[in-house]
Amino acid sequence: MKAMVFKKPGTPLAQEEIPIPSPGPHQVLVKVAACGVCRTDLHVVDGDLTEPKLPLVPGHEVVGTVVSKGEGVQKFQVEDRVGVPWLGHTCGVCTYCKKGMENLCDDPKFTGYTIDGGFAEYMVCDEGFCFPIPKNYSDTHAAPLLCAGLIGYRSYRMTGNAEHIGLYGFGAAAHVLIQVAIAQGRSVYAFTRPGDKKGQEFALSLGAKWSGDSLSATPSPLDAAIIFAPVGDLVPMALRSVIKGGVVVCGGIHMSDIPSFPYNILWGERIIRSVANLTRQDGEEFMKIASDVAIHTSVQEFPLEEANEALRALKNGQITGAAVLVIG
Repeated sequence: MKAMVFKKPGTPLAQEEIPIPSPGPHQVLVKVAACGVCRTDLHVVDGDLTEPKLPLVPGHEVVGTVVSKGEGVQKFQVEDRVGVPWLGHTCGVCTYCKKGMENLCDDPKFTGYTIDGGFAEYMVCDEGFCFPIPKNYSDTHAAPLLCAGLIGYRSYRMTGNAEHIGLYGFGAAAHVLIQVAIAQGRSVYAFTRPGDKKGQEFALSLGAKWSGDSLSATPSPLDAAIIFAPVGDLVPMALRSVIKGGVVVCGGIHMSDIPSFPYNILWGERIIRSVANLTRQDGEEFMKIASDVAIHTSVQEFPLEEANEALRALKNGQITGAAVLVIG
């Protein structure tokens, strides 16, 4: 099969022919139709995430069809359409797994990082860690739901009942999440990188109450803020924007260092918290919402062999919405 293979941090992915994997017990073999290109993939390739399996097939926003099953598979049948997310396996026996906090598992496996992912024509995955895809989405438009949507949703849940929510970094996750928040009656304020007028207009077209660059003050205080951009400098800015008792959620797996800031912008029981991975419950809940809300994902398509170009465009801020590899 064709695959884009990561071999060394800081070097482009290599297009190669590699063997089609065989599903083991409780695994399914998936023929990949589409795979989103996530900022986490960029962090892997750039070496920001330092413990990848090498060589590695990246990609963890996978949509495809089950073509064969390993021993013991019961959840899916051949020809079922499935989505494969970042969390690929948990141990089930550590303290966190026993507490229902499998996203913090001590011995996890991650799709496209410690196990091969979807930048290929086929992949294998654990039947327990993939989800049915709502029928009202095409393969390409469903792909961003598997990470941008799922991590965005977990971040959103952490804002509680916040009515006025700021989103810092208006990319793939934010453009999905804003549609959920507005459907649930929240007001959203979108922050983009300075000078990104196109991104600001995009946010307003999706229903943002206000949009401006990350250096701007909102017209009204925020109950909560979610930071999707991997920029530590945004944390103090967001703290200054939220009310007493408000929460600032850091939604990325990697972020540059947070600079020192005065205690008075944290005082007043403001909260800073991170989001780590996802749980299968997150996936089940979000796919139900995605079925009901009919989220429109804005995608820019690339063929598999142009994965490096997609990563470069993402890094340079040239993607409106989400980049998706179309495979086959």
